[in-house]
Amino acid sequence: MTGDFERVDVRIAEPEVDRAPVSATLRLEGAVKEASDTCRARMFVLAIAFCAAFVVVGGRLVEVMAMQASDGPMAQSTVTAPLGRADIVDRNGLLLATNLPTASLYAEPRRIIDPDEAADRLIAVLPELDREDLVAKLSTDRGFVWVQRNLTPRQQADIHVLGIPGIAFMREERRVYPQGNLTAHVVGFTDIDRQGLAGIEAHFNRDLQSRAAEDDAPLELSIDLRFQQIVREELAATIEKFSAIGGAGLILDVNTGEVVAMVSLPDFDANRPTEGDPEARFNRATLGVYEIGSIFKVFTAAMALDAGVVNMSSGYDASNPIQIARFTIRDYKPKNRWLSLPEILVYSSNIGAAKMALDVGAEGQQEFLRRIRLLSETQVEVPERGRPMIPSPWREINTMTIGFGHGLAVTPVQAAAAFAAMVNGGILYQPTLLRWNSDLPPPGVQVIEQETSDQIRLLTHLVVLYGSGRNAQVPGYLIGGKTGTAEKLDSRGGYAEDRLLSSFMGAFPIDDPRYVIMLMVDEPQGIPETYGYATAGWTAAPAAGRIIARIGPLAGIAPRNNRLPELPPAEGDADEQLEAILAAFAAR
Repeated sequence: MTGDFERVDVRIAEPEVDRAPVSATLRLEGAVKEASDTCRARMFVLAIAFCAAFVVVGGRLVEVMAMQASDGPMAQSTVTAPLGRADIVDRNGLLLATNLPTASLYAEPRRIIDPDEAADRLIAVLPELDREDLVAKLSTDRGFVWVQRNLTPRQQADIHVLGIPGIAFMREERRVYPQGNLTAHVVGFTDIDRQGLAGIEAHFNRDLQSRAAEDDAPLELSIDLRFQQIVREELAATIEKFSAIGGAGLILDVNTGEVVAMVSLPDFDANRPTEGDPEARFNRATLGVYEIGSIFKVFTAAMALDAGVVNMSSGYDASNPIQIARFTIRDYKPKNRWLSLPEILVYSSNIGAAKMALDVGAEGQQEFLRRIRLLSETQVEVPERGRPMIPSPWREINTMTIGFGHGLAVTPVQAAAAFAAMVNGGILYQPTLLRWNSDLPPPGVQVIEQETSDQIRLLTHLVVLYGSGRNAQVPGYLIGGKTGTAEKLDSRGGYAEDRLLSSFMGAFPIDDPRYVIMLMVDEPQGIPETYGYATAGWTAAPAAGRIIARIGPLAGIAPRNNRLPELPPAEGDADEQLEAILAAFAAR
C-alpha cells in the first residue's frame, strides 16, 4: 500500500459468553419441573376440594328433598308448585278475593345449635309465639317444622338479620279479601294453605284451583258491590237503632235468580275469620231457618188463587178468633168482620189466611209449597245452607198456622226466590251467586199462572199503599210488598212475645218487577219514635224503602207515578181509597 495510508491490522473479537457448567444447567431444569409438578398437584387438590364441595351440596339437596318427602309441608311447597287460586270478582269486575306473595318462616331443628337462644331471639321479633312450644319445636330431631306462616316484610327483614343457623324462609302466597267484612259471608275464606273453608271459596274450591292452573278468567259473582254496601249500611243502622241482635238483607234479580246483594249481620273480617265472636260467622241469609210470619200470606193467597179456590172478590168471616184444640188463632189488629181477599193481605188477617189455607187443604198446601221449593234445601252456591223445618205429622192446625206464617221455617234466600216467582209472571228461578252471562233467561219452572202473578202484584202494592207496608213507600217508585212479624220459639217449645223476628219482603217496580228485597231484623226493641212497637212495619219496612230509594237510580229505574194504572184516583183517606178499589174489583 502506498501514499499516506498505513496498514492496520484489525481483529474482530468474539463476544464473551458466560457459559454455566453443565451441572448448574441440570439443577435449573430440575427446579422448573419441581415447581410445575407442585402447581399441578395443587390444582389437583383444589379440583378435588371443589368436587367434594359439590358432593356436599348435592348430598345436602338430596337430604332436604328426602326430608321434604317425609316431613310433608315443605315437600308440598317446594317439590310441587304451590296450588294457585283464581281471583273472585263481583259482577262489575271489582276484586273480592286475590293472592299476595308472602314469606313463611320454618326451621331445621337438626341444625339448631341452641334451641333456647334461638327461641328467645325469634320471640323478640314474633312476641305472639309461645316460647315453650317454640323451644319444643326447635329441639326435635325432625328436618322441618313451621315456625310462623305469612310474615310481614318487616318481620322477615328483622328475622333475616338475626342470622340464626337452621332458620329459613319459604315463599308462599296469602289469600286476601280487599272488601273485608262487606262480602265475608258470600265469598267465605280459606285456611292458611288456601283451601276453601266457607262460602264461595269452599263451594268452588277445586274450580278456583283449576282456573288458576289454566290461567283462566276470575270467578264472576252476581253480587253488585254498590248494592251490597247499601244493604249493609241500612241493615246495620236499623239493627243499631232498634238494639237488635242481628239481621239479614237480600236483593234478588227476579228475572234471573241472581243474588245481587246478600248481607248477614253481625259479620266478620274474612282476612281474620277466627278473630271475634264465632256467632258472627253464622250466615243468617242461607243457613238460618226462620218462621217469617205474615209474608207467608202472599204464598197462601197465590196458592188459593192459582187453585181457583178464591178470586179477588172472595173473602172470609174474620169476626171471631178460631179455636182449635188448645190453640186460639186471632188477628193482631182485628176488624171483627167479613174480609175480602185484598183486605186479608192489607190488614194481615191470620184468621182469613188460616181459613183460606184450610179451603186448599193440607195436601194441596204441601204440593204448592213443594212446587215453589220451600220444603227442600236451596241449592245456592255456598256450603252454609239450612234445611226447612217441616212439621211432622202435618195436621190441620199446621195447615192453618202455615197459612199465616207459623209452623214452617225456611231460609231467607229461598223465601226471596219463591216471592220473586209470585211477582215475575210465575217463573221460579234457582237463586244463584254466579253472574248470568247471557241475553237469554236461565232455565226456570212455571209455578203459578201469569194471571195469578198479576193479581199478586196488585195485592202486594195495596199492602204498601194502605197496609202495614206503608213505611216502605218511596216517592216515584211503585212498590209491592208484605211485612211479617213472627214471635220466636222459646226454650220450652212455645212462642216468646218479647222476642220478635221482623221482616219485609218487597218487589219494585211492581208493575214490571226487577228486584226483590228482603230485610229481616232479629229481636228488635221498641223505641219512643215507634211508640214502643218493634213490628216489621216500623223496623224492616222503612229500611227497605231507604234501600229502594238508593239503588233505584243506580239500577237505572226512573221514578214515575206511585200508583198502578188500574187503580182509581186517590181520593179521601186510606180506608175510603181501599173501599173504592174493592168496589171496582166487585164490579168486574
